[in-house]
Amino acid sequence: MRCGSLRRLTIHHRVNRGMGGAREPWINQAQNLLLACTTCNGWFEDNPKPSYEAGWKVRRPQLPDEVEVQYADGRVYRLTPDGVRTTASGATR
Repeated sequence: MRCGSLRRLTIHHRVNRGMGGAREPWINQAQNLLLACTTCNGWFEDNPKPSYEAGWKVRRPQLPDEVEVQYADGRVYRLTPDGVRTTASGATR
């Protein structure tokens, strides 16, 4: 996600699930999930300020589909529950 690597990938939750899981129906939906290498996933936790600024992490009560996320190529998207990425201009990918 941050570095663009396709090796050692893991699913990263933008809004943390918390201890014991979370009850929000969207917690495991596409708008809250990023595919990141294990190095970046650890970096997100160790560097919260830039991670929140880039949308890799989202603070409650914000909803992940309302927070843009930056990809490794520098492009910024909003993620939808059905897995579509929408650019700031409204185009989909």
